[in-house]
Amino acid sequence: MIEYHDPEGQVGVDTTPYTLSTPVRDATGINIALLANGFPDSEKFLAELATVLQEEAPGITALPYNKSNASVPAGKPLLNEISKECSAAISAYGH
Repeated sequence: MIEYHDPEGQVGVDTTPYTLSTPVRDATGINIALLANGFPDSEKFLAELATVLQEEAPGITALPYNKSNASVPAGKPLLNEISKECSAAISAYGH
């Protein structure tokens, strides 16, 4: 008889559903932050994403941000600026 070992471990923490959202379809005057992480082409990718977002939801304005260094977290001044100016944020990696 062959026995198979399932290598999948047990989850040690409860799953918490992500409930934050910002409705953008049919919205007007909403700013969305597009945060590049500093890797090459992350800004180019987010610029393309901004074009598509604005085609799909013309009432939004996509504002570009760049933390400039992929190896460190975004600093408080940058996060405070995003929080003051935007209703939502999208971050992206590039390579």
